[in-house]
Amino acid sequence: MGVFDPVKGFGVTFGTMFKKVVTEEYPEVKKVTAPRFHGRHQLNRHPDGLEKCVGCELCAWACPADAIFVEGGDNTDEERYSPGERFGADYQINYLRCIGCGLCIEACPTRSLTMTNEYELADDDRQKLIFTKEDLLAPLLAGMEQPPHPMRLGENEQDYYVNGPQLAAQAKQAPGAGQ
Repeated sequence: MGVFDPVKGFGVTFGTMFKKVVTEEYPEVKKVTAPRFHGRHQLNRHPDGLEKCVGCELCAWACPADAIFVEGGDNTDEERYSPGERFGADYQINYLRCIGCGLCIEACPTRSLTMTNEYELADDDRQKLIFTKEDLLAPLLAGMEQPPHPMRLGENEQDYYVNGPQLAAQAKQAPGAGQ
């Protein structure tokens, strides 16, 4: 046992004692996430405002934590929420159970469900952590119309899902688009 052995134990302490302290300024300065970060879910819309969700319930079946509840409804000519025959009438995600795995995103056939970079999901009220369809729907952008309304980008759902990008570009170029 050497003379300096008792002092060698303080090597880490002395090495870090004079370094600058790393402090996260979290509530004041939000951290920028990676582009592929899995945060809060979002139900997307078509360029005319109709919902992409067709109420197929595949996301709920794929969820290993049983955090998603979907109940489909039928579209009518008077009330149309999506281009297909059905739409997601009731949609809920329970963030008390969600593990953020993204299997629901992979299961969605219409790319209706995606995940945003929003990561602030903590709350002291358990009921606020069950997000409903209204909480999850993407906001209406310029040129979009609040559903229910007739299909604007084609005659059938194939026009929306197969030719959607071209129809959206044509709608933006046409004078008076979205009215």
